[in-house]
Amino acid sequence: MRLFFLTFLLFSPAIICAEDAHPVRCRFLSFGAAEDPVGLLTLNEKGAEIPCPLPTGALSKPVVCFAKDNLIAFFAATADKLPVATATIPAGLSAVLLIFVPVPHKPGDATAKSANWRVLVIEDSPKNFPDGGAFVANFYKQDIRFIIGEHKGMLHAAGSHGYPLPEQRNAFNMAPVVFELLQDDKWNVASESAMRFIPGIRYLIFAYEDPVSSRPRINIYPDIATPAVPVRQKP
Repeated sequence: MRLFFLTFLLFSPAIICAEDAHPVRCRFLSFGAAEDPVGLLTLNEKGAEIPCPLPTGALSKPVVCFAKDNLIAFFAATADKLPVATATIPAGLSAVLLIFVPVPHKPGDATAKSANWRVLVIEDSPKNFPDGGAFVANFYKQDIRFIIGEHKGMLHAAGSHGYPLPEQRNAFNMAPVVFELLQDDKWNVASESAMRFIPGIRYLIFAYEDPVSSRPRINIYPDIATPAVPVRQKP
């Protein structure tokens, strides 16, 4: 399991313009924003801008970004290009999923001209996010527990874990998926269904509290599994 949260840091765009910046294959997803977010920018090793989309319904196509000292700095794709997020890429990783979660502005914060983000970095590898399986992340404030086929798990707040393709499926490749969230010392069912698990499709599953209704929710994002081919380093 590799889950990393980053709070907002101030970076100048010139920071990552360095010879030792190394490429990282990134896929993007925005989660929890009240409205569709504006895309971001980062810079390559020569200082040229790289557009980074922030889709809300599915992971983006791969974008090769560049990390310096294991950091990727992101800026608003607006005229002022304010710095809005930094992702820490653990050493040795060349393919990641970047989940952008908005950081709420404090009431009356006159300096908040652009959305700030914290970033969940998920290692995009067959071991961590298996083909045909699921990766579960808990954005809820308390514990969650769940069943995915024969897999049973429990995660504390901010926890995450990947699960392989369930072996116990029916003739239609369906397996039970049940999520329960802890509320007032009681377990309440947030989602109960059957899902189709086959090679070639994997699922991101997020548990969270709806900011409007304050009710627990489960979001599921199907993803066509493609091999995360390592990005070649320049000689």
